[in-house]
Amino acid sequence: MHTILLSAGFGLVTASILALAGVGMSLQFSVTNFVNFAYGDYATMGAYLALFAVHKHLPIVGAAAVSGLAMALLSLLIYRVVFRSFVRQRSRNVTLLIVSVGVSLALQGTISAIWGSGFQTYQLNVQSPLHIGPFQLTLQQILIIAIAALALAGVHALLRYTIIGKTMRAMSDNKDLAEVSGINTTRVTDLTWLLSGLLVGIAGVVLAINTSSFTPLLGTQFLFLVFAGVILGGIGRIYGAMLGALIIGMSTEIASPYVGAAYADAAAFVIMILILLIRPSGIFAAKGKA
Repeated sequence: MHTILLSAGFGLVTASILALAGVGMSLQFSVTNFVNFAYGDYATMGAYLALFAVHKHLPIVGAAAVSGLAMALLSLLIYRVVFRSFVRQRSRNVTLLIVSVGVSLALQGTISAIWGSGFQTYQLNVQSPLHIGPFQLTLQQILIIAIAALALAGVHALLRYTIIGKTMRAMSDNKDLAEVSGINTTRVTDLTWLLSGLLVGIAGVVLAINTSSFTPLLGTQFLFLVFAGVILGGIGRIYGAMLGALIIGMSTEIASPYVGAAYADAAAFVIMILILLIRPSGIFAAKGKA
């Protein structure tokens, strides 16, 4: 039981990172209706932009904020330059999928060209774990959970209590009806890509903090865990992505001591498949997208 409780604490950290990225991906999908396979590399780019900021003597929290804002702008730029014309032409999803793979390779190449392909680290101070109830977490891990909680609370407030959030929800439910109702769908789409870029940029930074060292392939394996959480919660469901992230994060860390770290992700996917056998469209399939 002690091992399970300790692993559950680490699971909260992993779930926090997955939730940040998963909510961003769900927002993006709910508006554009295609899966962006470059999303994991957005997280990687966020980690490296924070590395640049750290080298300029910014504290890690400030570096995360700078990285999130930079990735918000880069996400919007990539959408407008690369994806927007395909979305407006209602291109087939397989076409958009191939385009996003191309963007992924381009981002990986750019990162390798600028920072190299070797391991990088933020060189943060090594900290002793703190005992918080049954959990043992470092200050850095507590910071990751706190950042995720604040960001996700902000997303909830935006979606529920602001005009922008309500228009996002309306557009995710029915884009054509939203446009007929007078909603500026172009503006809403741009804002959605900004928000998803902000979230995945921050997710990349906290992922790099949690893994201690990272390479240009940081987001590759991470992407599949994000997919698992999003699919499990229900594709395009924001709160479903949060719940899916919690289940996948907990499953991965709790399974790790028993099956080994190399097979922990596989255990999480097995749990995902078992749940999807009962609810094929995801846990939040019967609820609204937001």
